[in-house]
Amino acid sequence: MVNNIEQRVYELVRPYAGTYLFNIKKVALTPETDLDTDLSIDELEVEDLMNDFFEKFKVERGNYKLETYYPTKPFSWNPLKKAPPIPVPDFTIGMLIESAKAGRWLYD
Repeated sequence: MVNNIEQRVYELVRPYAGTYLFNIKKVALTPETDLDTDLSIDELEVEDLMNDFFEKFKVERGNYKLETYYPTKPFSWNPLKKAPPIPVPDFTIGMLIESAKAGRWLYD
């Protein structure tokens, strides 16, 4: 059962979730949905989303840093050299829900 906070978080994320290209069907949102890998929300959009999240849910930012989930990619002068992927922690809707319930960002 979806509670009020959970529903409000889904409503906040929905405009950033997009739709499938050839199907006008909404992308399913669950607590396990990752903002980066599942929804492909880019760094600028997630910055707006998180600013709205902290403001609307009155959540203390604590240790939240955008760079934790969207690290700066190393620069290379060689366009043919592909940089190795940078491992990042999950950044899920469930994290937003739990932090909204707690009133503070719960993750490092």
